[in-house]
Amino acid sequence: MREVVTDINLSVNKAVEGTFISDFKKLIKLRLTFLVVFSASVSFLIGSKEQGMVSWFNWMMLTVGGFLVTGAANGFNEIIEKDLDKLMSRTSDRPIPAGRMTTGQALVLSLFMGIMGTLILVRLNMLTGVLALFSILLYAVLYTPSKRKSPIAVFIGAFPGALPPLIGYFAAFENPQISWIPIVLFLIQFVWQFPHFWAIAWVLDDDYKKAGFRLLPTTKRDRVSAWFTVFSTVVLIPVSLLPTILGFGGYTIAIASVILGLLFCWYSISLLTKLDVASARKVMFCSFIYLPVVQLIMLFDFI
Repeated sequence: MREVVTDINLSVNKAVEGTFISDFKKLIKLRLTFLVVFSASVSFLIGSKEQGMVSWFNWMMLTVGGFLVTGAANGFNEIIEKDLDKLMSRTSDRPIPAGRMTTGQALVLSLFMGIMGTLILVRLNMLTGVLALFSILLYAVLYTPSKRKSPIAVFIGAFPGALPPLIGYFAAFENPQISWIPIVLFLIQFVWQFPHFWAIAWVLDDDYKKAGFRLLPTTKRDRVSAWFTVFSTVVLIPVSLLPTILGFGGYTIAIASVILGLLFCWYSISLLTKLDVASARKVMFCSFIYLPVVQLIMLFDFI
């Protein structure tokens, strides 16, 4: 009998642990967090390559600190939007709106991650820590509330979304200095976010409307919104050529950026022609591929 009770208790404990891990992954938006950490890590390696050496211990600190800071920002976002998440199909199963996690629990977790992540990044250098804290505030305090007010939210959100390359690059230096390299890394990710977010907004427009989110340029799926998407992919091409133009990128990154940029542009033109969700989904998936591939090629083609 005792063995049966013990087995039951172990099964319950495993189920609880499994539920917590699953809910934690949803709270911090694990896939998004990994993408952010990847972007910062690549930029860190670019900065290290510029110096001719890599501190893998510092890289580990950046990875852990960046993961915690990004998880905290996403946690604060879900706390603020808990009532809105209940209204949307894709977010209704998140831990807070589903009732599996209280707002207080999420707040404690997010505060802990934010404080610990910032402290870790400050140990690399002060600028890295300040930028990390700034990214949390921009994302949670400015971007999150603006999503229901105006399509300008995408522009606001592009700033914290483009900070990971800056944070990663500066983390590689004991005394970071402003140069063209981190500015260009920031600009590429900044411009990339517009077609990326507008494609997602097009695909999820019906769900977003349930929560009152206004993220498409005209707040609806129309030709003008599609034109904005096309224009942003066109702008991305010359911006992605800046590493080669400014002399810290080779011809490989230039050729790859043009090819991927033209593909990105082609899919956005298809969206302009068809004005359908299927075309927007292709733009969205292309955006997922574009950024990590360009960043990796830039790392290996860095002069």
